[in-house]
Formats: sequence, C-alpha cells, structure tokens
Amino acid sequence: MVEIKNLTKYYGNKAALKGVSFTIQKNEVLGFLGPNGAGKSTTLNIIAGVIPATSGTVTVDGYDIVQQPVKAKKSIGFLPEIPPIYPDMKVREYLMFVAGLKGVPAEKRRTEVERAMERLKITDVQKRLIRNLSKGYKQRVGFAQALLGNPPVIILDEPTVGLDPTQLLEVRNLIMDLRHDHAIILSSHILGEISAVCDRIVIINHGEIKANDTIENLEQSMESSLILQLKVQGSSREVSKIAQGVEGVFSVSNIQFVKTGVYTYDVEIEKESVRNALLSALLQHGLEVLEVSTEKKNLEQVFTKLVNQKNSDGGLQELLAELRTESEAADAEDDGHKDDAGEFSEEAGDDAAEKEE
Repeated sequence: MVEIKNLTKYYGNKAALKGVSFTIQKNEVLGFLGPNGAGKSTTLNIIAGVIPATSGTVTVDGYDIVQQPVKAKKSIGFLPEIPPIYPDMKVREYLMFVAGLKGVPAEKRRTEVERAMERLKITDVQKRLIRNLSKGYKQRVGFAQALLGNPPVIILDEPTVGLDPTQLLEVRNLIMDLRHDHAIILSSHILGEISAVCDRIVIINHGEIKANDTIENLEQSMESSLILQLKVQGSSREVSKIAQGVEGVFSVSNIQFVKTGVYTYDVEIEKESVRNALLSALLQHGLEVLEVSTEKKNLEQVFTKLVNQKNSDGGLQELLAELRTESEAADAEDDGHKDDAGEFSEEAGDDAAEKEE
C-alpha cells in the first residue's frame, strides 16, 4: 500500500533523515514513534507530498509521490500536527471546499461531507465559524477533512492533541473502524494509544529507524532485563551513584520526587539476582528502601531504551518527562486548569447569533 525506500532529507548541511525505509500494508495501523526532532513530521510530510525528499522514493497505492503526484495524493488523507483549517469559514463550508480541492465529484460532495461530519460527530456545529470552536472540535474538523474522498491511506500526525479522555476513546474506536478500509499511519506521543490500536510500530531517532516490529515482539526482545521500581529515602544523587556501581545494573531512570528526601526510581537490571545485591548496597550506605517491585518491560521502556542508547542521563530524563501520556494525566486529580476541548455542552449555545445558511 505504501512503500518508503531510502529517504534522506537535508536542511542545509544537517541530515534530518538518513536512509529511512519501511512499508505499510493494507488494513494495517502503523505506529510511528520518536522523540521531538527525530524526523517523524519530516517523514510524514514527505509521504504526503508536502515537502520533497533529498533522495529516496515514496510509493502510495502504486503511484510515485514525485512522478505521479496527483494520483498519489488522491490516495492520501493527511491530518498534520496543526490541522489545516480556515478559521473564517464555517465547518460545512470548509469541508465542501476541501472536497472540491480533492476532486470529489460535485454531485457526491454533500453526501461525502455529511458522512465525514457524522463519523467525527461534528454535525451539530456544521454551521458555526471554525474560529469559534474549541480546540477539540477544531481537531475533529481537521480529522474530517482527511477522510474526504475515502482515500485508501490515512496519515495522522498527533490526532488526539487537545482531546479529553472521552474524545480519546472515540478517536481510538474511529481508528479501529477505519482500519477495515484503510492503511493508517499514526504518529503520537500517547504510547497508550499506540499500544491500543497499532499492529506494528516503527521507531525513529536522529533520522534513522531504530526498530520496526510488532509491539509484542519488541517487548519480548527486551525481556532479558527487568525493571525494578524503588522508593528510597535519601539523596537522589547518592542513590543513582550507588545503584550504577552495582554489577548488573544497566540504568537508573524516571527519577520522581515524592516528598522531601523521598524519590522513586526505575532501575533496569540484568536479572533477578541483581535485585538483592542492589538492595544490600543501598542499605549498607544507610539508605532506607521504602518500596520495591518488579515490572515487565512495556512499550514506554522499550522506546526509551532504543532511543537513548547513546544519550546521557539528563537527556533521558527530558525524554521521559516528554512521554508522560495524556491518558495518565486524565487519571490524575483535576488541578483546576480545564481544557476547552471537551466543553461541548457550553458551545451548543455559544453561537446562537450566527444565522443558518
């Protein structure tokens, strides 16, 4: 369905992509992961024909994106990270406009637009100005335009940004439904969403592919090591130093402040026997271990392992902070900062002054 071969992209002397190659099959949902600046959006923009590659080829549904751009682009529905919406147009007006740009026959445009609006549940705001919509609704409008024309390939770059937990579930169900008729490339920082809907993942870092496999196979390949979750009272710097001095300890990461003098740690160890040696070393230095548990490798740990093999501890901490998923945030206690993405009930009457077409 989609074949990417040896993509390279240079911005001046800087290589954003270095020989990227992978494929997406029909009815497959491919998760495309990487830290900020890894080359994700560059790759997706090249696949969609938004920007050219320096070298390499992209074939979409049998059409080369450079040699046959019109036919190739008709096979793609693209939702970029910032939805391509016009704030001064009304929702239906905008979608009719996009349907025309995509070459949907005039007699089919109304039906096609209504179908897209119904799937994204935006029919109730179809006569409102896009500028007056919440962030969540704007994201839905952007998603709807990607579905117009029923393209066989859907590219979604951070499609759940700004959505509340209920909307996240709706988008997840929509993706699962779309997979029956489309190949889908999904780029997201919400690793829980990737795990829930994707058949396979490609991990990119510094413009190079680091992994290309199913989530299950990647997790199994990393199971030779274990993750200890520790809660220790004492200096976090001292705990890290002692732990890294124990033979069989691979890394100390995800250091979280609990309260004064108490921190939690994720410690990757070679095997179970290293656990006792680590606990003994901490106790010998007068550090009190308050809690300890062993965790199986999950997608987040596989991801951080692959993209941080050459990074410092500081870079690892930055990445882990970046990967705090929105699904975890949704479970946390509300701190009073309310996202407007889910304020559907308030919006129903916001625009009563706008007259229907």
